[in-house]
Amino acid sequence: MSGHSKWHSIKHKKGAADAKRGVIFTRHASLITIAAKNGGDPDMNPNLRLAIDNAKKENVPNNNIDRAIKRGTGELKNAAEINELTYEGYGPAGTAIIVECLTDNKNRTYTNIKTTFNKKGGNLGASGSVAWMFERKGVITVKVENGNIDDIELAVIDAGAEDIKAEGDIIEIYTEPNSLSDVNKKIKEQNIEIENAEVLLIAKDVVKIEDENDAKKILEFMDTLEYDPDVTNVSSNFDISDELMEKLSN
Repeated sequence: MSGHSKWHSIKHKKGAADAKRGVIFTRHASLITIAAKNGGDPDMNPNLRLAIDNAKKENVPNNNIDRAIKRGTGELKNAAEINELTYEGYGPAGTAIIVECLTDNKNRTYTNIKTTFNKKGGNLGASGSVAWMFERKGVITVKVENGNIDDIELAVIDAGAEDIKAEGDIIEIYTEPNSLSDVNKKIKEQNIEIENAEVLLIAKDVVKIEDENDAKKILEFMDTLEYDPDVTNVSSNFDISDELMEKLSN
């Protein structure tokens, strides 16, 4: 795979401590609600099962999960409709940005996203302006603690993975979007601990960022977008080296 989600890797290294708990809960509830529109039984709806598993890994309470399922199936009366929105544009240093949102208020979300682009050195573009630079892939994240990376890589290939990328103790496993649930299940059956499994937009090619100031601006821009509770995923085509990331963290 020519490109990968550098931001996805950075988020895992930064850890959940950087995230706001309320934002995380809201985001997972919206993802569960959307998945539940195709059925509220996780045993019959693999996308809902994935959404619930991801929420539980980030300690979303069971009552929040149950309420989100009922909202998706229509059992929760008078609940506002959740809409799926996508915004495209450019961030600092000309990096391509795609922001995926789930919201019950389109005007609020558009205003917040536009404000972030304007204030943080970006330029919000028209639909299709950067989408051609990305492809949608299933991404399964595994953190290797005491296991053998080579053994895990062989196991996930046997499970049907399309591609694998290892960075330190993190392995990112790529699948076709429609195969994500099946591959995720097969990896679990081999007693491999999965941190996260989701469908993401992956850059076909990456832009290497070597200037420290540009790197700071990009990371601040991405963080600001991620802290918006309506935002479910932010994708970009930047690549900041591990050496520069280490320098920025000191």
